[in-house]
Amino acid sequence: MKWANVKLILGREIRDQLRDRRTLFMIAVLPLLLYPLLGMSFFQITQFMREHPTKILVVGAEQLANLDDFPPLIDGEHFSPTLFSDANHSDLLQLELLATDNFVAAGDIRPPATESPSVLTDAQHRLEQGEAQLVLWIPPGFAERLTAFHQQLLRHSGASTANSSNQAAEVPAPKIFHNSAREQSQIAYARVARVLDRWTSAIGHQNLRDSRVPVLATRPFNFEMNDVAERGHRSAAVWSKILPFVLLIWALTGAFYPAIDLCAGEKERGTLETLLSSPAQRGEIVWGKLMTVMIFSVATALLNLASMGLTGAFVVSQLTQLGLLPADNQIGLPPLIAFGWLALALLPVAALFSALCLALAAFARSTKEGQYYLMPLLLITTPLMILPMAPGVELNLGNSLIPVTGVVLLLRTMLEGQYLVGLQYTLPVAGVTLLCCLFAIRWAIDQFNQESVLFRESERLDLGLWMRHLVRDRAPTPSISEAICCFVLILLIKFFISLAMHPPTNLVQLVQQVFVSQVVVIGLPAMLMTIMLTRCPGQTLLLAKRPRWGLIPAAVLLGAVLHPIGVTLSTGIQRLYPVNPDVAVGLQKINALLQASPNVWLPLLLIALLPAVCEELAFRGFILSGLRHIGHKWRAIALSSIFFGVAHGVLQQSIAASVMGAIIGYLAVQSGSLIPCILLHCTYNALGFFYAQVIASGEAIMAQPLLRWMLDRTDSDGLPAFEYSWLLLLVCGLTTFYLLRWLQRLPYQKTEEETLQEALDVESWRLSNEEYLVGHK
Repeated sequence: MKWANVKLILGREIRDQLRDRRTLFMIAVLPLLLYPLLGMSFFQITQFMREHPTKILVVGAEQLANLDDFPPLIDGEHFSPTLFSDANHSDLLQLELLATDNFVAAGDIRPPATESPSVLTDAQHRLEQGEAQLVLWIPPGFAERLTAFHQQLLRHSGASTANSSNQAAEVPAPKIFHNSAREQSQIAYARVARVLDRWTSAIGHQNLRDSRVPVLATRPFNFEMNDVAERGHRSAAVWSKILPFVLLIWALTGAFYPAIDLCAGEKERGTLETLLSSPAQRGEIVWGKLMTVMIFSVATALLNLASMGLTGAFVVSQLTQLGLLPADNQIGLPPLIAFGWLALALLPVAALFSALCLALAAFARSTKEGQYYLMPLLLITTPLMILPMAPGVELNLGNSLIPVTGVVLLLRTMLEGQYLVGLQYTLPVAGVTLLCCLFAIRWAIDQFNQESVLFRESERLDLGLWMRHLVRDRAPTPSISEAICCFVLILLIKFFISLAMHPPTNLVQLVQQVFVSQVVVIGLPAMLMTIMLTRCPGQTLLLAKRPRWGLIPAAVLLGAVLHPIGVTLSTGIQRLYPVNPDVAVGLQKINALLQASPNVWLPLLLIALLPAVCEELAFRGFILSGLRHIGHKWRAIALSSIFFGVAHGVLQQSIAASVMGAIIGYLAVQSGSLIPCILLHCTYNALGFFYAQVIASGEAIMAQPLLRWMLDRTDSDGLPAFEYSWLLLLVCGLTTFYLLRWLQRLPYQKTEEETLQEALDVESWRLSNEEYLVGHK
């Protein structure tokens, strides 16, 4: 690759972008105007932000007229000001006092001649209609019962607590009616609940005083809270949750629109053909465009951060001066070192987002279509950005290996000033981010190397024509889109059936659920799509030819030596990402049901043979056969293994299953037959069942010399626990390496796309060598 060509393309693309007024507005003008305008709008809105009074209907208010010996609840048309922390807040609760027989004016409470429940019914109807926000019902006899209870306390001030509690239970409880479907009613309920709680506490304190019991007896002491965090650290803790998220969102947004204009826009303008016909290689063109998109992504993120930080600090200072925020609020100007950490993390993040956006933009036929791809990209990346904001999510080794999430957590840790903790995980975060960048850049280069991607023609969807095309023009094997549709269909069926299933309580239910989850959810969709969408089911499912004789024992041996490695890998994954206790209990119950089977053949059928057949037909049969039309063997294997892992519901199982799926997929490609894959899968799962039985025997393991050599004892929480020994893992690792090398030497049948792509790679390598030699001459 000639960097001089990359530099020329970079300069050309930057000049073109700077001539575009829309790009300049999005990159420079909008960040500088957006946040000040938002700040000004906020100050304008604060003029209308005030608490509105709520209307309260008090039914049976005449009951409160006879409580002269107790603290008052109602004073005029409002609750008593003594029940509020701020006496002015009593105006926010406007009362309408209702007797049980008729409406009465404030201060004119008359006892009813007869009790009429229709008043309460009418009040509830007004609450439902929204004429009032809350109804407070004082039951008949409330004042008399409360007074009698108070007098009994005075007579028996030395009575036991049990007697007092029995008397308290005889006082009828007032009732509150509110409408939780309306926000104003919820606000009224919160306000009235605080008032009634203070009134009840005031009555209780008075009872204690009249009974000559100190009020302090109910609460002899209080806790004094002291925050040891400095003001600067409190401010940094607040900004650490905001700035990383804003940085990544604007880095993605700043990369997306220039990438759309550089690829899809050039297709519309007809200038892409001129660029492709230049002496520059496709990789040089991609690098030039990628660096252009990166520059605009970084500029957008930095300008937005600077504008948001300055505007936010100004708004907070003004709100503090106006008294809308306390003087000791925890928000201030972000520390200067925060911008240094953000700028340092911005470069790899911008490279990742720029490469992803560039690859998607190359696939788009027009700018309009390219803009549609922003939403799926946001749906994938936004959860990874929001995950660090969840309570209890901290930076550790497991979280640092999650793309995007690790970057946000590392930035948050650094902004909080925990430098030693952040430095421990800088290497894994940087490694994962750079690895994702390399994959994304490689994907973008591959997109530019495919003429069918760059110059796709516009298509119109005719459902009838499309259905006839699927049936009439069936290929021997499925297409890429059909393979992906099969995977999506499996996930949808699995999701809805899992909602209808309940944890099995006996072996019969377990058999039924395993049959449904394997045959109906996984095997049946793959078989139906194979019959309906392909002309050669045997070729699609890799059942058209017999495998070589040596592959059968090799597959069984490979499944056996992979089991200790897989178990050790699963153990390490569970240490990084601990299994949810509820999920662990459910898995233990299923294992207990299998262990209680009357014979060994039924568990082997359920967890070994049936999953091996159904999952291999779907993932190494239909899906892998379709994905091989990508043109790259290893990419097809990687995608099918990821699909295979996602189909396992538990995250820890998904990661380990993806690794095993890659090995089984490699065996399927090299052997050209599904039989060795089924044997490997069945052997691996069967050994898992026997391994669980051996572990369950506990101390009996130590009596077997072979088992003592294979397993190491690692007690946990005082209970015996066992893991595969390192010597056995070494033997299994060497055997696995030898078997994979033997598989590599086997000739395999390539697809047309793989043959064409291999020829293109050879030609590209030849041209690169010629240019290199010419340049050095």
